[in-house]
Amino acid sequence: MSDSTAPLPSFPSPADDAIDVSVVIPVYHEVDNLRELVERVEAALRPTRWAFELICVDDGSRDGSVALLAELAGSRPWLRPVALARNYGQSTALQAGFERARGRYIVTLDGDLQNDPLDIPAMIERLETDPTVDMISGWRHQRQDKALSRRLPSVLANRLISWATGVRLRDYGCALKAYRREIIERIHLYGELHRFIPSLAREAGAHIVEVPVRHHARTRGQSKYGIDRTFRVILDLVLIVFFLRYRQRPLHAFGGLGLWLLTPGALVLAYLFALKLTGEDIGSRPLLIVGVMAVLMGAQLIVAGLIGELLIRIYHEGAARPQYHTRVLPSAGDASTRR
Repeated sequence: MSDSTAPLPSFPSPADDAIDVSVVIPVYHEVDNLRELVERVEAALRPTRWAFELICVDDGSRDGSVALLAELAGSRPWLRPVALARNYGQSTALQAGFERARGRYIVTLDGDLQNDPLDIPAMIERLETDPTVDMISGWRHQRQDKALSRRLPSVLANRLISWATGVRLRDYGCALKAYRREIIERIHLYGELHRFIPSLAREAGAHIVEVPVRHHARTRGQSKYGIDRTFRVILDLVLIVFFLRYRQRPLHAFGGLGLWLLTPGALVLAYLFALKLTGEDIGSRPLLIVGVMAVLMGAQLIVAGLIGELLIRIYHEGAARPQYHTRVLPSAGDASTRR
């Protein structure tokens, strides 16, 4: 398990090992499914022409998953287990896998055997033959989950996220997705942003398509999701919408709200000042407090927006981070060339 502790550079060059497909699977308390999961991935990709690797990231399991992954990797050089020191969450586990992936294409799926690895070759073939597609998201059109506690949150989350982000997918929750490597290199996951990977990918310039995929009922282990997930999605959605719309222009968010408060507050104070000039007592009027508070809060929000603009300038200029991404136009006869 030395791979889990050795320092690794982010996104190693795929030319080093000529890997075509990297399959990244976050694992948490799935010891009963791991052996069959590894066998299914091998059965799906071994007959293809692509060199592949399977990166299973154990997210702090305490059920023997790490030991089993180490055992399975002993006879499978293409299996690369990663063991996180504790349970960090699915987003961090995926990021750990992305940073170790060496393939030209990166595929993700869950470790509960509900996603079918047999769908992977068709998704990779689509990326190989269609240079206009950067990401393929699975759609569980015949979903096998019967529990209302899983289906209802999924329906609500799909509609809410599609409406808020403008990236309309029928199944945001499907973990089976395939990406071109450069798209993954442009995004960074933390917290619980794994739910919004399509939105982050679109912001990074990806063209996304959704395709039907198989879905199986869970036969072993327990689901980690419940109705409370919907409320966490709502909170995370506030973050992602702000990130997508105002990351490059925080003054428009804070300053805009500040002006909405400052302008009526200033008008109220001007009105009260005019009354004061006529000799009327305004010291005991509640409207005075409203006006003062509106002006103060508006001014604070505008200052917060200016500070945000300074931080964005430092973020981009201090580390020379790009503000945009480009793609190489495919030449004639080489439709798969991408950047």
